[in-house]
Order: sequence, then C-alpha cells, then structure tokens
Amino acid sequence: MVTFLEKISERAKKLNKTIALPETTDIRTLQAAAKTLERGIADIVLVGKEEDIKALAGDLDLSKAKIVNPETYERKDEYIKAFYELRKHKGVTLESAAEIMKDYVYFAVMMAKIGEVDGVVSGAIHSSSDTLRPAVQIVKTAPGSALASAFFIIAVPDCEYGSDGTFLFADSGMVEMPSPEEVAHIAVSSAKTFELLVQDVPKVAMLSYSTKGSANSPLTQATIAATKRAQELAPDVAIDGELQVDAAIVPKVAASKAPGSPVAGKANVFIFPDLNAGNIAYKIAQRLAKAEAYGPITQGLAKPINDLSRGCSDEDIVGAVAITCVQAAAQDNK
Repeated sequence: MVTFLEKISERAKKLNKTIALPETTDIRTLQAAAKTLERGIADIVLVGKEEDIKALAGDLDLSKAKIVNPETYERKDEYIKAFYELRKHKGVTLESAAEIMKDYVYFAVMMAKIGEVDGVVSGAIHSSSDTLRPAVQIVKTAPGSALASAFFIIAVPDCEYGSDGTFLFADSGMVEMPSPEEVAHIAVSSAKTFELLVQDVPKVAMLSYSTKGSANSPLTQATIAATKRAQELAPDVAIDGELQVDAAIVPKVAASKAPGSPVAGKANVFIFPDLNAGNIAYKIAQRLAKAEAYGPITQGLAKPINDLSRGCSDEDIVGAVAITCVQAAAQDNK
C-alpha cells in the first residue's frame, strides 16, 4: 500500500519548490536534506555556516544544497532593513534587527517573506513557539484567513477508519484556548487543507466528550456553538458535532449515537476543543497506534512555515518538506 509520505512526495517532485531548513546544527536536518535532494522532492537551502554544516554532515551528499550564512549573505542588509520596517512599531531598531537576523530561523522565514524560498521547515531543536513566532511576526496571516492554526496529518497503518487510515487533527500545535468562533474557523481551514493534502472529501467531526446532547455543560455548549458557526461559514462542507471519537469514526456506534449525521461514522478530520486535547490525542495515536504523524503543519499563514516535533525523525522532516511544497504550490494558484 502506498503511504501518505510516498503520495505527497510524488506530488512535491513535480512542483520545483525550494524549502529552507535552518536547523543545520542537528544531524537529522542534514540527513533529511540529503534524502530530499536524492529523491528529487525539493531544492534545499541550508541556513548556517558552511564549515560547520560540512563537518557535521560527514559523508552525506549535500552537494546540491545551497548553503546560506546569515552573517555573510550578500542580501543580509536588505533582510535587516525589511525586518526593521516590519517591527519598528514594536520598538525594533536597525541594530536589534541586525542581531535578530543572525538567528537561523528568523533568517529562513525572511527568505520566505522576500520570496527566495517557497517555505520553511523547523522545530527539530526549537520549541513550537520559537518556530512559529518568527512566522507570525514576518509572514503574518494569509489574506482572508481569520487566524493561523496548526494540524497534524495522522496516517494509521492497517486502519479501516478515516480516509484509508489517514486523518487530520487540529488544532494540535498552535492555538491554546480557541474561542468557539476560532474553533469554527480552524474547522473550515482544516477541511480545505485535508482536501488539498489527502485529496479526499473532508468529513469534519467537532469532537467532545458528548455526542448530540448526551451531556450538557459549558464545554459541550462551546463545541455546539463552534459547530453551528462552522456550518454557517462552510455550508457545502460536511461538518457535524458535538461527537465523541467512537461516534465520529465507527459506523455501528454512529448509527446508535448520531443517526442521520453526514459525518458520524465517516469522519476523517478531527477538530479538538483546545490544544490540550489535540496534542494529547495526536501523541497517543503516534505512539500507541504506531501512526505516521506529520506536523505541526501550519495553515492560514501567507507562506508555509512549518513546525516539527522535537522527537521527529529525518523521515518526518522529509514528509514536512513535501507537505510544505504542496502548500506553497496551492498558495501560488490562489
């Protein structure tokens, strides 16, 4: 059976995108760069000092990668000025901008902003906040997006549920305590993202510990409100809630708990009420179900700047690069 990584990589190969990898002090990044180049998935820019990268890389073939040192790059003054203009209202000076642009992640994100690369993948050695803060400060949200959020693609082996075992979990990496309005926007964005990446019809479950009024509390009422708002925002998308996970994916349970639902028993997009639930759920799926977990991947940004789990493998990074290529191509076509 063809895996999600294989499918997304084949699509990325046709797109001729360039992705920046700023975490060049970590061997997994360099291993992923070598694999990405060998497979023809994307062109790679490694941000860092050439001598340090080559010393760490050892026998890895990085001959096709472009190496950019933020301290010697010929366009560094342009980057410094651009960051100053973006952040001077926050008290950033030219001197502080010059210091910030020495940071590899900030520099890579500015490369995306300027258009020298199509996207950025980081997070193997940085926290999500350290990866996503530069993205929010520099590239900002895309036109028409109410907010940026983050998701995981979860591919469970030998699974009869979802889209041949593939799901999208959101928000699992960015928005900590979303309001019902924000949850609704996350649901709509996630449906579009699922269709783009998995190439299947999204069926969006607004998850809760309750199904269709089996419990009544402020928590369940928030999910009901988010569901109603999401349905208003995207009337052509199958969105339903509140649903427990078993009702969302198991047809027999769905028939009992949520008869007539357009989503119950068929869900492939899981929308969680908060970051606690989403992050816990994806890690359970990854570790206990031995699922492939790609993310946190962002949606709603003007450029794809994507995060990684610090426990990621080099193959996880390759997958994130391929996803970033597909996202970049979709933004080009808007």
